[in-house]
Amino acid sequence: MTLPTNHNLFSLVFLVTILCSSLFLTTTASESKGEEYIYTKGARNGPENWGSLKPEWEVCRNGKSQSPIDIKNVEGFSQLGKLKKDYKVAPATLKNRGHDIMLQWDGDAGKLNINGTYYKFVQSHWHTPSEHTLNGSKFDMEMHAVHENSKGERAVIGIWYTIGQPDPLLSKLLDNIKLSGDNKDIDLGILNPGLIKFGSRKYYRYVGSLTTPPCSEGVIWTIVKKVRTVSREQLKALKEAVHDGFEINARPTQELNGRKVWLYTPNVV
Repeated sequence: MTLPTNHNLFSLVFLVTILCSSLFLTTTASESKGEEYIYTKGARNGPENWGSLKPEWEVCRNGKSQSPIDIKNVEGFSQLGKLKKDYKVAPATLKNRGHDIMLQWDGDAGKLNINGTYYKFVQSHWHTPSEHTLNGSKFDMEMHAVHENSKGERAVIGIWYTIGQPDPLLSKLLDNIKLSGDNKDIDLGILNPGLIKFGSRKYYRYVGSLTTPPCSEGVIWTIVKKVRTVSREQLKALKEAVHDGFEINARPTQELNGRKVWLYTPNVV
């Protein structure tokens, strides 16, 4: 057997050191940028530790009605009624928040009516892959349409997407998403929220939380049953626009803790 020379031994040690350093830098890139929270499992500021990062985020750890969830055991409830949306064209801004891309409605983009309470349409954003799962399975993307009432209470509509034909809204936004850069805001002018296609009157309903810190609870969740499509180019653009490490920006599913999940299906006459 030939023993390594001092030169070869030094080279080997140097190479191993470089490889280990590169791996460390890759796994801690988001932390070194000063991100408040990230989605990397096991990281100091990863999902399982969000509730320990700030006192006001404690509910992320000890809340009993957290989101997202895995949707599997549901109960039919036709009395929920169809989604009562009244959207209209309004000024909008595309915002790169680092951890996601958000479409903010700057004017009156309309409202959502739930049990006689009106929730103003305030913003939409995207998660890749989906946060909510169906029978344990994820989808390629999930959009959240966030609504808020006069008391600051939220109602969110979630829409699942799988790879296929381009999504109409993202087709309109695609060039600007590619230009959004690092935390850049882009004035979109007047935009039609009707570009958000739901495609089905069937939906799941439950009460949960925000899926990002501070994980505030009391959010009325509506998950549209029909799965829409998004093109590979659109999905790639959303992933490339966010900060490194946020290409995957989906919180793990949370315990149901006895909550009911309802399925609304219109009565067929």
